[in-house]
Amino acid sequence: MTYYGAIEAGGTKFVLAVADQENQIIEQVSLPTEIPEKTLSAVQTFFKQYSLKGLGVGSFGPLDLDPKSSTYGWITNTPKVDWQFFDLLSYLKQHICNQVTLTTDVNASCLGEYLYGAAKHVRSCLYYTVGTGVGAGAINQGTFVQGAAHPEMGHVIIRRMDGDDFEGICPFHGDCLEGMVSGPALEKRTGKLGKLISKEDEHWTYVANYLAQSVYNASLTLDPEVILFGGGVFKQTHLLPRIKSAFDELNHAYKKIGDQDSYLRLAALNDQQGVLGCLALAKQTERPLIPH
Repeated sequence: MTYYGAIEAGGTKFVLAVADQENQIIEQVSLPTEIPEKTLSAVQTFFKQYSLKGLGVGSFGPLDLDPKSSTYGWITNTPKVDWQFFDLLSYLKQHICNQVTLTTDVNASCLGEYLYGAAKHVRSCLYYTVGTGVGAGAINQGTFVQGAAHPEMGHVIIRRMDGDDFEGICPFHGDCLEGMVSGPALEKRTGKLGKLISKEDEHWTYVANYLAQSVYNASLTLDPEVILFGGGVFKQTHLLPRIKSAFDELNHAYKKIGDQDSYLRLAALNDQQGVLGCLALAKQTERPLIPH
């Protein structure tokens, strides 16, 4: 049997999966993201029983995705200190599978939704995740949107709302988007996990406004057909309606988006978008992405 592997390497957990050539998942597990030696040893143990034809990986970053770079495939200046400047691609090729396709975790999730989920009927989409960190990936006509490096939309600068004196938690920028609205930022703001914060809490107003600012700017810059949201913070079902309201206030009817509920949407694949995107990447040498 032909096997393909997937690694969704997030800041909190690694999700590992193996699928057959029909894309049916045979086995899937979740591991905590710890120091590289411990986490990757467990990754090796999981995959050792399978002879993989290809491995698709979506990893937290920043990643060096420039094939001409001397540090191609490295996790670079990440806030996760133990993983800084770690050569992830070489490790995986040496220990797991010699055919590895690597991208960011948000790109992989964007790809999953583009091929199988809420964006499968459009040519372009943008996917935001808000959880341990904040990031976004974009696809236009079957191709990831990136230049010399991948987009870093989680670290854009936002305009602070009156009354919000939270300093932010990003070790590089303080009050960038990730520093203000990520899960750890919410916990530091309130002293509570996001799932325990009342939906009436004023901090949700700040979070929704800052996300709306970022999404609105991206909508003007990239003009995607649909913008999707995922990640643990979006388990709070009241958050997306707040973002839509703040988006409208920022837009002032300038940008024509049609039906807002179709334009700003939750991801549709029940947290499997990253794994499915990684499995699609594992097959890239055989079947390159094509536009819808």
